Amino acid sequence: MPWRYSLRCFNCNTEYPANRTDYACGKCGGLLEVRFDLSSKRIPWKNRPLAVWKYREILPIDDDRFITSLYEGGTGLHHCQRLGRELGLKKLYVKNEGENPTGSFKDRGMTVAISKALELRKRRMVCASTGNTAASLAAYSAKSGLQCLVFVPAGKVAAGKMLQVTIHGARIFQVKGDFDQAMKAVTELTSHRKEFYPMNSLNPFRLEGQKTLAYEICDQIKGNAPDILVLPVGNGGNISAIWKGFNEFHELGIVSNKTRMMGIQAEKAAPIASAVKKKLDRITPITDPQTVATAIRIGSPVNWTKVLRAIKESKGTADTVSDKQILQAQKSLAAKEGIFVEPASAASIAGLSKLLESGVIDRSELVVCVTTGHGLKDTSVADYLPRPESYNVKITEPGWIERLERAL
Repeated sequence: MPWRYSLRCFNCNTEYPANRTDYACGKCGGLLEVRFDLSSKRIPWKNRPLAVWKYREILPIDDDRFITSLYEGGTGLHHCQRLGRELGLKKLYVKNEGENPTGSFKDRGMTVAISKALELRKRRMVCASTGNTAASLAAYSAKSGLQCLVFVPAGKVAAGKMLQVTIHGARIFQVKGDFDQAMKAVTELTSHRKEFYPMNSLNPFRLEGQKTLAYEICDQIKGNAPDILVLPVGNGGNISAIWKGFNEFHELGIVSNKTRMMGIQAEKAAPIASAVKKKLDRITPITDPQTVATAIRIGSPVNWTKVLRAIKESKGTADTVSDKQILQAQKSLAAKEGIFVEPASAASIAGLSKLLESGVIDRSELVVCVTTGHGLKDTSVADYLPRPESYNVKITEPGWIERLERAL
């Protein structure tokens, strides 16, 4: 059983019952979030294996019978020594979320959100997506025998992600326009047809799963929080959920230090970074955002209020990187550390390099970069890479080894 929890408005703190399925505040229209009672709690999960459900007591599912899992979480925290030497960092780590069941961090949230959907007796799942959310929702819906509908921007979703959606039997609806138009379709559908259950990051139960990334990092570095966390930002659910996770571990007394949150966006899809740089308390949405990093090609992020607060409270910042910097970082991480990530994931590495050069991050600090999805999610980057050298080797001919050695 979980510890006691409720739903509260992120903006005005109005409290709602936990079984509510409308996730906008009735008073101010703000987003709702799950709040746990963390007072005077013992820590029962210390000796459990690393995974999302290790932290069962602070995940909001009331009945274990509804828990649906594909064994998500427990992803590697990789000490990147070769890349770190290049950047002048001794304590550089990558939390590689591409190791999750469907290849992205979305699985952390989906295991909790699908479990809650079953508990609430919901049968029809729906989301808007640039690819990873749809792929994850399709898999978890298939596992649970639920109907799954996904709205995606027509012609703008990586083929690998679309294949995942299709193979798991989800229904795909292509929307003319970008992600924000797909999100509008979901919002209108769920407001008119209550049997459709929204699974985007406005769903507070999904974000509860995503906060476990913070828990795992603290456990992996032996009860401390990192000095710096750098991660890509699209719709903003992940950075805000992870900050919530760090705060909960701090309130429980598991960690004593606070992490500075660094959000990285693509130059032409950067409403949050723009607001942070201008010291504004709200964003200006971007029409028709563009970037090779399709997973963060979002102009009007749903969770912008949570992101701005997370960055401000943590004394962090947000910055932008170019597509060229993203692709260079993707190749560097793969070539130096053997970690192949999709372009959006590499934004964290590109952003780290920029923040080091500007002095925002000190090279003595312990830095964790979050890479959010596996490289095979989006193979379109092959178009930007030089053609590999290749040689025809006829091993039936004498002297082929000598000719091979001359070519090396």
